[in-house]
Amino acid sequence: MGRIRFITTLPFIALLCGCHAVVLDPSGDVAKQQRDLLIDSTVLMLIVIVPVMVMTVLFAWRYRQSNRSARYEPDWDHSLYLELFIWAAPLLIIIGLGGLAWVGTHLLDPYRALGRIKAGESMKNAATTLQVDVVALDWKWLFIYPQYGIATVNELAAPVDRPIEFRITADSVMNSLFIPSLAGQIYAMPGMETRLHAVANTAGDYQGFSANYSGAGFSGMRFVFRALPAPDFERWLTGVRTGGDALRRSDYLRLTKPSENEPTHGYAVVEAGLYRAILNRCVEPDTPCISDMMAVDATSGLDTGGATPMADAAPPTGPMGDGPLVGAGLLPPTRVFGPLPPPISAMQPVSDR
Repeated sequence: MGRIRFITTLPFIALLCGCHAVVLDPSGDVAKQQRDLLIDSTVLMLIVIVPVMVMTVLFAWRYRQSNRSARYEPDWDHSLYLELFIWAAPLLIIIGLGGLAWVGTHLLDPYRALGRIKAGESMKNAATTLQVDVVALDWKWLFIYPQYGIATVNELAAPVDRPIEFRITADSVMNSLFIPSLAGQIYAMPGMETRLHAVANTAGDYQGFSANYSGAGFSGMRFVFRALPAPDFERWLTGVRTGGDALRRSDYLRLTKPSENEPTHGYAVVEAGLYRAILNRCVEPDTPCISDMMAVDATSGLDTGGATPMADAAPPTGPMGDGPLVGAGLLPPTRVFGPLPPPISAMQPVSDR
């Protein structure tokens, strides 16, 4: 019966041969450092786990009921050396794990710019950082390249050995961007921006997906990450520019409608300021931006501690330094504790939005 059980498990073992442990064999330096941190932490923990597992078997075997030669000491209750070993070993391991976690948390902070391209190669001769604005939609990914004025859906490309800075947000519900071969996962949330720095060191096509359940089409929310040599990346850019349409606000609003297994396609032109409008929830016409509303609140005089008329104050500017805020009565000529500003519905959109 034992041989039969072993033979029946062989097909399942064979299936495992086709698995690719991408987390343990990534192509990006950041993911490799994360892998090393995972391995080092596991080895440290095994210093305790392995001896405990071995002693569990040895103790069970030595003190089995049929073994009459094992020493029986019913009055034994304490050993100073044993207590020191039991407490010192885990304490040292915890100190080691704490040091690894502290160093790794700071060196691999996704918001921190890269300190190297790969092991042994600093950022001194690195190319200009590639900026990619990422928007999680239902149920697809939009990638905007502000330096090149293009965008793609469910396809991401970057040159090998070129630093990448992702600015990540979402349109509706929370998602999570995860490219295992490149770096760890990071969340995408509507009205908020998260960031991720990474670099690909080996050319190839890798899988990216959402690691956070977001609805019915979640399983198809996958994309291809292409790590390309610099000449191939330029050809890829040319292909998007020649074969894509324009991505205006009206096009984006149509793109936000839920769809499953969206095919890959690109946009040759992207309307200026689109990502900022997505982030600030003001893509639709006559919708005030979150950043502008916050700027109005910050300059409303409520925290000045005095009674200086607001009419004497200089008009506030947008958070990006992009001109004065325009609105119907956004700065009423009243004193600090006078009437409240008009409701949001009466506000006009910023002129340069």
